Amino acid sequence: MKTTIVIPTYDEADALPELLERVLALPQGFHVLVVDDASPDGTGELAEQFAARETRVKVLHRPGKLGLGSAYRDGFTRALALGSDFVFEMDADHSHNPKYLPRLLEPLLSDADLTVGSRYVHGVRVENWPFRRLLLSRFANYYVGVASGLPQSVLSDATSGYRGYRREVLEAIRLDRVRSNGYSFQVEMAFRAWRLGFRVCEVPICFEEHYLTSSKMSRSIVWEAIWRTPLLRLTAPRGKRRAISAAVAAVEPAEKG
Repeated sequence: MKTTIVIPTYDEADALPELLERVLALPQGFHVLVVDDASPDGTGELAEQFAARETRVKVLHRPGKLGLGSAYRDGFTRALALGSDFVFEMDADHSHNPKYLPRLLEPLLSDADLTVGSRYVHGVRVENWPFRRLLLSRFANYYVGVASGLPQSVLSDATSGYRGYRREVLEAIRLDRVRSNGYSFQVEMAFRAWRLGFRVCEVPICFEEHYLTSSKMSRSIVWEAIWRTPLLRLTAPRGKRRAISAAVAAVEPAEKG
């Protein structure tokens, strides 16, 4: 079965080559789709060099910065067109350790529909975060639960951008109807999957912040998340069944490193 990892990039030339090497070295044979927004530092060209010598790497070039949600929508659409059975997403800056990919895939091979790499299962697991960043993240997830109605018992880390989908989930969600462009894209996708009745499974990970990368958070992104989240109750369709409570894929806490 084909598994494709969608990685959006913008000025990630320093980080992307090592990340691709680490992903391609995994025994599961993951495919990679790099979605580059015309990075001025040559990230897209580096990705093309990998694609020229490695058939499991594909590159989707876009004309400029069009938003994270837009990058994932385009990437997911291309991954489905390439025949992928499972589609993953992860950051290019090494904050998402590739070693967790097999753990995220395992539940999808059994009875899970969406797996989420969670920083908040079995405690809090982040590295190199200032306390205010942790508070903001925890409050954001609390806000998602209150504003949207997505219980934290189902998903404790709705803002996580490290996750995997069954093909059927992305097809049912209908990506052309997902409106979020910033980090609220993660919330909207998780909410829509849960609302449609798909089974959500959280997998504990350790999030590793890398300060060499510049922050991509802006006031407009935060504001979008604030006003879009409550609207999900009104706009997201319901499925024929409701999702079961979140299953934790690994009983053991995620180790660091």
